[in-house]
Amino acid sequence: MTDQVYLDYNASAPLCDDAKQAMIAAMDVAGNPSSVHASGRAARKIVDHARRTIADLVGGDSERIVFTSGGTEANNLALNGLEDVTVFTSAVEHPSVIEARPDAKRIPVDANGVIDLVALETMLKDASDAGQKVLVSVMLANNETGVIQPVAKVGLLAREYGAKVHCDAVQALGRLPVDMNRLLVDMVSISAHKIGGPKGVGALAIAPGVMLVPQIRGGGQEKYRRGGTENVVG
Repeated sequence: MTDQVYLDYNASAPLCDDAKQAMIAAMDVAGNPSSVHASGRAARKIVDHARRTIADLVGGDSERIVFTSGGTEANNLALNGLEDVTVFTSAVEHPSVIEARPDAKRIPVDANGVIDLVALETMLKDASDAGQKVLVSVMLANNETGVIQPVAKVGLLAREYGAKVHCDAVQALGRLPVDMNRLLVDMVSISAHKIGGPKGVGALAIAPGVMLVPQIRGGGQEKYRRGGTENVVG
């Protein structure tokens, strides 16, 4: 058999032509985006354009888009970047969430894999009564089952009890509307290779008022949220 029909888009989508052409064009730009000379400014222009595009895509602020090496790093930054928080995650999250915070408290799900909002409210109330700061992490679309979680309802509950919400929207982007304002979340993780972009590129969108401690240090890139020279081609 010489022809192959590729169907595994949930694992990784083929690189689309628009992304390929943009990457080829970026390969001709040699500058470091942090440099102030002409080549550096040309590279910075590419990164800034991408940042604005991503912000428009998820309803965020371009100044608060952090580029990462993928959805896994974005999830790790979201879950470990807030100091002195108790983390709640659903019992059916992606391993990059589950393993990023093995100390997290698990929110139960029903027989269909949908988060138990009553149980979540009880957990939030108990944490609030104990004076704990909480981060709730719930994915929008499950990477194994496709189940859609009621993220906006999670956001409403979290706001009632002063908690923050992170949403892993990696599998949802390009298939469902992803608007962090309508979802009532404080952070959203996305990944390029699920929607026709290159592998090894992701982003974390952060709402105003969320201050993250960088997990990768060694430079002032990404407004001191993630050190390292930006991946201009990605």
